Amino acid sequence: MNLAARASSLLAASCCTLALTTTAAYGAIGNEDNKTSSGSSGSASGNTLTASATTTHIKVTQSGGSTSGGSTKPLAPVDPNWQPPACWYEPVASPQQLKGAVERLKKNPNADLVPVTPTLSWGEQLMVDHYEKGKAENGSGAGFKDYNLGKDGMFWRGVINKNRANDVESYDCERTLFWQNAKTLPEDKHAPTPDVLAAYAYDKINVPQTRIELKPAIKSTVNAPTWVWLDKAKFNEVTVRAELPEAGVWAETTAKPVALHVDPGTSDSGTSPSSGDCAINADGSIGTPYTKGDAYKSPPCGVTYLRASGAQPYQLKASITWQISWEGSGGAKGDLPDGTFETTKAMAVQEIQAVNR
Repeated sequence: MNLAARASSLLAASCCTLALTTTAAYGAIGNEDNKTSSGSSGSASGNTLTASATTTHIKVTQSGGSTSGGSTKPLAPVDPNWQPPACWYEPVASPQQLKGAVERLKKNPNADLVPVTPTLSWGEQLMVDHYEKGKAENGSGAGFKDYNLGKDGMFWRGVINKNRANDVESYDCERTLFWQNAKTLPEDKHAPTPDVLAAYAYDKINVPQTRIELKPAIKSTVNAPTWVWLDKAKFNEVTVRAELPEAGVWAETTAKPVALHVDPGTSDSGTSPSSGDCAINADGSIGTPYTKGDAYKSPPCGVTYLRASGAQPYQLKASITWQISWEGSGGAKGDLPDGTFETTKAMAVQEIQAVNR
């Protein structure tokens, strides 16, 4: 009996500054999805046994980032094909909690049915036969005598990533509510292994919103460089920890700022350095601030336009690249695609041989 509701949709400056932002819609930092279970005893009320298919026990915390207390933005992966996991399995109920849910069904036929997969719920008879009497049900494998009371472990079920609730892959975790011994992971490709939690954590990273300085800020001149810099920026690594305590597994994903990339928006231009990648200095700054008299000097980070823009300004793009790595329980570690966020600035370029700055 398919009763669980599926999510209906995906989550869907001053004249002298350029604010770096992103339009990517990713989950924000926090525990808005988390419902803490009552432990090894008690009823199943108030935990994910009877919660929505997108409710998770994963605990998420973030450290690092901006020291100024400014706003933050989520990262967009450089690899357009990368996605966080669509679904995974995790513990949702102790034997006592599962028994409590079935006992409520026995006392009240109108009580909530028990979700045994993200999209399938069972009523009293099926639950009693499979989890109390130990009978096999419809290809679900052997049952569990008396809810496995007295055993050390929990019942697990699939969870859907709410940001991918409409994806076909979110239907891949349809294994019927199953038993897993304490502090072990199921032998399943959708088990919450450290790499899965690392990818989940990546989806929760928020990095400091950054304002890039330009000189000139709006109008530039042919053959005269536009200086680009970030003055005394206090960049810190950002680390997000995703943990499933009841499964004994965790991962920490770290984003490290490594470069500012400048794209002039036209091939009739040059960048400094030629790659357009301006490295972050040891003190956290990028490039060098413009000072009077530097108008025609080559900046360590900047753009030089070789042709006037005409009626349509050039679209200068600037983006910060964040290198992503992770480590997790059991000594696991690895890398994930770089992340970035960018903004676009309209730059009018005029054909003037000299300009008073």
